[in-house]
Amino acid sequence: MEERTVRRTTRGSTARTVEHTSLGDFLRSARAAARPEALGLPADPVPGARRVTGLRREEVAQLAGVSVDYYTRLEQGRHSTPSAAVLDALARALQLDAAARAHLGDLTGPVRRSPERVQVQRVRPALAQLLASLVDHPAFIVGRRTDVLAANALARALMTDWQRLPARERNYTRWLLLDPAAREVHRDWEQVAAEAVGALRLDAGRHPDDPLLNELVGELTIKSEPFRTWWNAHRVHERTHGTKRLQHPAIGAITIRFQALTLPGEADQTLFLYTTDPGSSSADNLRLLASWATRPAGGSSPGSTPGAVHRPGDVSD
Repeated sequence: MEERTVRRTTRGSTARTVEHTSLGDFLRSARAAARPEALGLPADPVPGARRVTGLRREEVAQLAGVSVDYYTRLEQGRHSTPSAAVLDALARALQLDAAARAHLGDLTGPVRRSPERVQVQRVRPALAQLLASLVDHPAFIVGRRTDVLAANALARALMTDWQRLPARERNYTRWLLLDPAAREVHRDWEQVAAEAVGALRLDAGRHPDDPLLNELVGELTIKSEPFRTWWNAHRVHERTHGTKRLQHPAIGAITIRFQALTLPGEADQTLFLYTTDPGSSSADNLRLLASWATRPAGGSSPGSTPGAVHRPGDVSD
């Protein structure tokens, strides 16, 4: 991750500088994205004469009820332990949604003095059986770093066969940005990909010392210009539910509604379930795809799912 290129003499000071830099970058990005008119701020005397896009530091400080000097120190990384009340006030001033407010809290959490010990991500056998039983609906489980941990036959037929990919490439964001086929699958690719990057940024705030996440971000930074743009914008996104317009090369257009369900006992794993509106052409197309996907043929069996994603550096419990 680009904000981790910091030179310091001790591990603790390096970690602290990284955290402060991330907080400052996020605040500046949020300040630039804020809309003054939505906050009832008076227009500038001369139209178009605003010195910055969005809000000035003085305006954020005034709206949040803190001094300009205090807010400036937050942006400059000279102070990173604001109270919960100050964080709530900043969130209101910067018009942050719930995901961005949570991310703000992550960036001001305790400083870690050593890299995380990365654990292998495993899908419980009962969850793998649940995925296999959902023959009429695409379903897959995403873990840390947007790694795809398991997917049923219909999800693999609709998007890509994750099981045939090398373990380190079974990542939803990586697939969206680096596989040209993902652009053909998603009719609104730019929005979907930008939101995936926002979800990855949210994960980075929760786990800033994850070496595999840093490795993934480094690869995408080098290989994908859209990723560099979206990552540097510091936008975060939490996927909960929504609609996606997909295009299957053999079946045609399929508009799905998705639900993102956090799994009990697995806080870092999310089950994504795709459905279609009853009686719609999308429902007919998905039913046709399901009849094809569940035919016993060469390759993976319809019910098989990867039980764990092992990437370089993973360690067992």
